[in-house]
Amino acid sequence: MKIGISSCLLGNKVRYDGTHKRNDELINLLDKHELIPVCPEIEAGFTIPREPIEIKNDKVITRNGKDVTDALISGSDKCLNKIIDCDFVILKSKSPSCGYKKIYDGNFSNNLIDGNGIFTDMCIRNNIKVFSENDIKLIREYISQ
Repeated sequence: MKIGISSCLLGNKVRYDGTHKRNDELINLLDKHELIPVCPEIEAGFTIPREPIEIKNDKVITRNGKDVTDALISGSDKCLNKIIDCDFVILKSKSPSCGYKKIYDGNFSNNLIDGNGIFTDMCIRNNIKVFSENDIKLIREYISQ
């Protein structure tokens, strides 16, 4: 299978704070598959490190209030082109770009709300199956079908 995956889950230090979220259990599960790493925030031209961003009122804003919506949409579109022919994607939970079902509330208060990141919504609109890294059991079932 060909699988799109958030670059930070593979151990790449692309997160806003210059860290990664390497997930060895996921990497081991997917070791026989072709992985396509993506990071909409890097494709958007954001630096490492960078100000945190969150979604509020359908806009992507930095902690200091700068609107970066258009840049993240552009970065997400570039990533979509990379994974459009993938069997599915695994995206980083809670992220304003890759969050699936839960994202931060836009107040930089660590409160989660129901919702998806910009790239996740783009994937869903294009009929690409989405999982988060927390869905390991479901991913295991999906790839064994």
